[in-house]
Amino acid sequence: MTDKVFVDSNIVVYAHAVNDKAKHDASVVLLRETLKSTRLWISVQVLSEFYAAMRKNKYEHEKVSKLVRLLAENMNVRRLTAQTVESALTLKDKYGYSYWDSLILASALECGCTLLFSEDMQHNQIIEGTLRIRNPFSNMES
Repeated sequence: MTDKVFVDSNIVVYAHAVNDKAKHDASVVLLRETLKSTRLWISVQVLSEFYAAMRKNKYEHEKVSKLVRLLAENMNVRRLTAQTVESALTLKDKYGYSYWDSLILASALECGCTLLFSEDMQHNQIIEGTLRIRNPFSNMES
């Protein structure tokens, strides 16, 4: 895969939580296969949302802390800046996504990513002519 790939929080959560076995298995395979050919991008927001979601699912702080550190070590992590926020607000107005989803989009665009894995946004939509959203679970939904 030659695409620069950004991963939304939900994909990383599914890969570590086993609440939904089908999405867990699909996320693990997706991340493993993608990591064979490229280093993935996430943002500080993704790390924070991952921590919050895992704790909400009753995973212990110590275990989640270790996972956050592993994610940060094994993926490129994009910082959030005032410019990222400004871009997110513009994207929100243009595409109608929530502020938080728009912040993910802004981060992915700032990294130069051409592919975003997320289940929260419109499958196959292209943002700003360069970033394609892919829902890796689209074939699972009815």
